Amino acid sequence: MGLLLLLALSVVFVVGATVKLKMHPFLALIIVAFGFGIFAGMPLEEVVSSVNGGFGGTIGYIGIVILAGSIIGTFLERSGGAYRLAESMLGITGEKNVPLAMTAVGYVISIPVFCDSGFVLLSPLNKALARKAKLSLAACAAGLSLGLYATHTMVPPTPGPLAAAGILEADLGLVIIWGLVVSVVAAAAGWLFAVKIASKVTIEDDGPADAPVAPVSADAPSTAKSLLPILLPVILIVAQSIAGFPTQPFGDGRFAAFLDFVGQPVVALLIGVFLAFLLPKKLNREMLSSSGWVGQAVIDAAGIIVITGAGGAFGRVLLNSGIADVIGDTLTDYPRIGIWLPFIIAAGIKTAQGSSTVSIITTAGLVSPLLPALGLDGSVAKALVVVSIGAGAMVVSHANDSYFWVVTQFSKMTLNQGYRVQSLGTLVEGCAAAATVWIISLFVL
Repeated sequence: MGLLLLLALSVVFVVGATVKLKMHPFLALIIVAFGFGIFAGMPLEEVVSSVNGGFGGTIGYIGIVILAGSIIGTFLERSGGAYRLAESMLGITGEKNVPLAMTAVGYVISIPVFCDSGFVLLSPLNKALARKAKLSLAACAAGLSLGLYATHTMVPPTPGPLAAAGILEADLGLVIIWGLVVSVVAAAAGWLFAVKIASKVTIEDDGPADAPVAPVSADAPSTAKSLLPILLPVILIVAQSIAGFPTQPFGDGRFAAFLDFVGQPVVALLIGVFLAFLLPKKLNREMLSSSGWVGQAVIDAAGIIVITGAGGAFGRVLLNSGIADVIGDTLTDYPRIGIWLPFIIAAGIKTAQGSSTVSIITTAGLVSPLLPALGLDGSVAKALVVVSIGAGAMVVSHANDSYFWVVTQFSKMTLNQGYRVQSLGTLVEGCAAAATVWIISLFVL
């Protein structure tokens, strides 16, 4: 029980250090990794080797993948490709179905682009279309916000789910498959919330009803070209996972070997990077420089990579402390709590400190050594655990979350309206996702 108490104190420390002391999550996680190992009575040399091994092993597996995903997202955003996708989606759904269109485009764009950036990028289009169609801006904003959130927390190559897959050593293809299944349900729940609940919130109009919708720049890439850097890596990674099934659906010859190579996450995402280089009308050396688009993407990814490494270090210390046996003995009488535990932990950390990415990485580090005791150490189970963590990392977005302020300020919401729209919406969406994971687990685990 001493280890369980120490684990609880460790979570409290991470949350308190990042929220109250404004400490960088990397520093908080490294401190708690050393602290847990020392106070758990581990030999000091084992504490050091666990931290080094956990940090290096995690970064070695997932670092380049996170960086490549960041580059794809930056090029998609700055080239105008994301805006082009939004315009095309509206052409399919029609302007009277703006909440549905914005949910769908947010769902696609947030796979490589951070949800904060996606909302800022599409907010002008969202507001203009809401005015033109005489629809509730709150409903349209909720649709966009929750569509972005669905894939941001559950579908690689978004950095959070990527990092969790690395820490848990989950098959990335299976994470993508189950993440897409669950996130579709979550996005649908978000859209229903937008049209049934958020539409009843009245936001003071900040522009004329006939305000024109700004046209997409002529230099923006086509819809197909914009989709390719997102979809091709996902297809390759999923194909590689399918090729590895015991039934060997693609045989065991050269084609299977080729799929095994190009479907490796590092290779698939680097292919996506080169496709992203085709998005600008004219690629120049400045874009590829340390001060250009690539340089900015590297800066954006660096923080995520070091936090991911620190989460891996903490997870390795927990693993080597023997806490998994303690958890296993405690939960033997509650076999069905297993798949809910990652969701509950992630939701608690997310609600307390605000960052979905930090919540995902911290929770992955916490539950990684516990998976065998929970009966969740199979390949499908690990993938569902990653998705369950992502579902928890939605619950809930409120005043300590930067995304909450992006959504409310760009949509002209008051604080109370933000709680009614963004906070309640993320609660509904996250719970819908968690329930979907649980239902799936009843049939596949």
